[in-house]
Amino acid sequence: MEEKEHESQIEYQKPTKFTLSDAGEGLSNEEYAKRERAVVWKLDCFIAPVMMFLMLISYLDHGNYFFSRIGFAATQGLSTDIGLKRNQLNICISIFYIFYIIAEGFPSLAVTRLLLGFFEGLASALSGAFGGLLAYAILYMDGVARMKGWRWLYIIEGIITLVFAGLCVFIVPKNFETAYFLTENDRVIMRHRAEATAAYSGGQSHYKWKDVKMAAKDVKSWLHGSIQICVVTILYGFGTFLPIILKDGFHYSIIQAQYLVIPVNLWGAIVYAIGAVLSDKYKARFLSLIISAPFGIVGYAILVANSRRRLSAGVQYFATYLISTASYLCTGTNIAWLSSNCAPDGKRAASVGILLSLINIGGVVAGQVYQTSSAPGFVLGHSWSLGCLVFAWCGWWVVLGLYKKREREKDRALAEEVTIPQDEWSDRAPDFRYQF
Repeated sequence: MEEKEHESQIEYQKPTKFTLSDAGEGLSNEEYAKRERAVVWKLDCFIAPVMMFLMLISYLDHGNYFFSRIGFAATQGLSTDIGLKRNQLNICISIFYIFYIIAEGFPSLAVTRLLLGFFEGLASALSGAFGGLLAYAILYMDGVARMKGWRWLYIIEGIITLVFAGLCVFIVPKNFETAYFLTENDRVIMRHRAEATAAYSGGQSHYKWKDVKMAAKDVKSWLHGSIQICVVTILYGFGTFLPIILKDGFHYSIIQAQYLVIPVNLWGAIVYAIGAVLSDKYKARFLSLIISAPFGIVGYAILVANSRRRLSAGVQYFATYLISTASYLCTGTNIAWLSSNCAPDGKRAASVGILLSLINIGGVVAGQVYQTSSAPGFVLGHSWSLGCLVFAWCGWWVVLGLYKKREREKDRALAEEVTIPQDEWSDRAPDFRYQF
């Protein structure tokens, strides 16, 4: 009680809004806003596509779709060629994520990502479609230079990564001051935006451990993180083992399994893009999640039911579209929801960093629940994924309840004219409103 009374006596100063008029440019706020939107659009056009393509090849190489490559390679004979027995393929997949968790330190917590929720999820879905197309084409290289097709798969994708990484040295500017696509007037606006960001962040250009502590003590970081483990388990399992499921579970040929992956992932990318845009426009993250998750639940229920009553391959393949509808949208939107409800920037970066570190646990789990010995039904994997989606769906209702509870507390604080100092301002401040 004493702490609350003390907080109510402290004055909070909101960050200053900067305009070109402040610099003597003679522009009205409306003209400045128009100029600012044009500059932001330039950034979106020149930077965002490059970042998305980097995310795409990242997923192709070492993210969840690195193991989708293992899925593709496994259908092309990788397991036989290198002598993998029983569940050794699953162990290899899980081991990667154990070391991936160890490798991610504090710097990864403090990284701010441009349009994180949209481009990361979209790149993930597109990499599945692109990877399927590439794997299908490379299948015909089997025997070239006396090498198996799956070896060419890794060689060609590795070359693509190296070439594009080299180009990025020249394509991606170091900062807005050196950006080749910005005019001097654009840079003036960017300087003002940087000043506004500094004011919003308490005037600190670097994040502090205080931000990490705030994020770690906030229960919503762990609620979203726990849910993210579940939805990422689905995404990793689905992306990694889809080619194997199509081949062994649905009894399709190797060639059919390779090209049937493409439309499933393209559908996921389309649904994700539409869902991300609408949820961002209307600030309706919760609604997007609650609507999309049941599609995946039904999809996995169909695949689980198939173990008792054999369903046609067409019905099972339709179920993969339902799963794709949920897996990408749920994964990205949950991240975006947490990000939009964290402040200041340091706490946001730390909260999202905690979540991104936790999701690698999902990779470890996904590598074990889809045991190759459980083919062709994969009952354990499908049942586990079904349970994860149900847990996530229920978890989002808990998160919504938490946000609404805090909003009621903020309304009472505003009525009592509670104020907070600028250096202690965060998303718990009365004037910060959560997005549902």
